[in-house]
Amino acid sequence: MLPPELPPLPALTRAEAEVIDRYLDVVDLLGRINPGRAGDTYGGLRAAQALVGRATALRDALALMHRRGETEVHAATLARALRVLDGERRTARVGLPPHTGSR
Repeated sequence: MLPPELPPLPALTRAEAEVIDRYLDVVDLLGRINPGRAGDTYGGLRAAQALVGRATALRDALALMHRRGETEVHAATLARALRVLDGERRTARVGLPPHTGSR
């Protein structure tokens, strides 16, 4: 059985696509570091070490957008791209898990 076909990505500039990719890299690492979620310290440590490089890449992607004159963030378009790339699930791992009622 074939997986469902994803909707197409909206039209993005190369710089916008790079920002989205680098942002999701950072989000994925933050999700692995999140102390409110199950995991081990070594995995969190490795993710924290990688975070520096990924945050730098995100900064560089944003700086490139700015240098190219792309000074406005088209939030609705970028949000659609994030949804196509499973951004809702990926960003949810950064927040606290649902409260279970125990301390």
